[in-house]
Amino acid sequence: MSTAADSVIFADVRLTLVDTLGLSTPLRLLNAQTPLLGAMPELDSMGVVLLLTALEDRFDLVLSDDDIDSAWFETLGSLTEAIEARLPQ
Repeated sequence: MSTAADSVIFADVRLTLVDTLGLSTPLRLLNAQTPLLGAMPELDSMGVVLLLTALEDRFDLVLSDDDIDSAWFETLGSLTEAIEARLPQ
């Protein structure tokens, strides 16, 4: 996440996370190192499904079950990188 475009994608992923899960955490406190799965009670199995659906809608993606990996949800940065990797060039 080193370019301006990347920071826009990060901001969109972060906002989608907050909006979808109804987090009360201020956006400024969520950075690329913020742990997700196992650290955020809101990100349970249903939260993951809701978040993936929201990200598909936001970024106009279709994610297959084979694409999705639990490593995506280690941190906010890893989730952003997974989404970036699937965006059209």
